[in-house]
Amino acid sequence: MRDLILMQLVGMHPVLVHGGGPEINQLLKKLDIPSRFVNGQRVTSPAVMEVVEMALAGKLNPQIVRDINLSGGRAIGLCGSDACLLKAQKLPPVAVTEEGREVLCDLGLAGRVKEVNTGLLQLLIKEGYLPVIAPIGMGEDGQVYNVNADYAAAAVAAALKAEKFILLTDVAGVYRDYEDKSTLIGHLTSAEAEALIAEKRIDGGMIPKIECCIRAVREGAGSAHIIDGRQPHSIILEVLTEQGIGTMFEK
Repeated sequence: MRDLILMQLVGMHPVLVHGGGPEINQLLKKLDIPSRFVNGQRVTSPAVMEVVEMALAGKLNPQIVRDINLSGGRAIGLCGSDACLLKAQKLPPVAVTEEGREVLCDLGLAGRVKEVNTGLLQLLIKEGYLPVIAPIGMGEDGQVYNVNADYAAAAVAAALKAEKFILLTDVAGVYRDYEDKSTLIGHLTSAEAEALIAEKRIDGGMIPKIECCIRAVREGAGSAHIIDGRQPHSIILEVLTEQGIGTMFEK
């Protein structure tokens, strides 16, 4: 949070999009509401959607905003329904294999961003605010959707034509061989990243993050980065040093 404030002080304009999976899981468990994931997406029933809103917009977003402001920043909290910030639509059913046959699974109120109200964000940035966005989208009929935070962030970065789109995660970046930490890849083009996925050199939870980076740079962001958020000052190291850290993606 202090690094984001420093970025503002030197003339940059950060926008923060946060997730909240652990908080959602804890609240679902307390309320005894079942939840499951299919292909990395949470199947979101109306009951689960209520919990998502409570955890993200009701608890976590205000907490992040409060902590940034207590550290000397000027953060303002938003969710997708604020001024139609994140216009969303329902995700289509996904194919899964059950009992040896392929079936379609409805993801419920899981959604994806189809449009971002950049005017609101640009206005807040111009006035010196740091937007903090909870990834809750809103459909044309007012229905709210649970949007994966990485995909929501990629959509925001692309729409704003951000110079950099940075994903903070719990690994140092993309590896050619995850078991060999010397194989960290410092730079990838979108085509090279797609080839690594096709060759199954990359799989599991890293695939959606790489897809987000590819989307961001192809739709407007200058570059995308996957870095280790556990490393102190990781954002500053990536943005303000020539060598940087993690893996950088370019179009």
